[in-house]
Amino acid sequence: MSDVLTLEGLSAPLRALRLLALDFPDLPAPVVDVSSIFPERLALSFHVSQGGFSGFEAWRAALGIAPDAVDFHVQCDHRTGVVTAHTEYDGAEITLTGFTEVSAGPRVPEAGAA
Repeated sequence: MSDVLTLEGLSAPLRALRLLALDFPDLPAPVVDVSSIFPERLALSFHVSQGGFSGFEAWRAALGIAPDAVDFHVQCDHRTGVVTAHTEYDGAEITLTGFTEVSAGPRVPEAGAA
């Protein structure tokens, strides 16, 4: 018996992707990630060129994820805002992520900087 994951082992996220394409054909196309590392997860991400938060929001609403279930943070570059949310769809774990540019506010000097 082999410990190697087969394509059948990815059937939950692949089935969910197929159903999402049928159920929501008019929503913005995301970057799609299916990985053998997390075989139950389907990751959908939206970047600035794909509408950033607006693409994310369209999918969040379609999947019925409550706005208060969304996490927001700014990456360490202080220029990229990131929103994430999680849900289940047809037996797969769905992770939504949106990336967008945020305006650069005033920077706080690091301790000890002159």
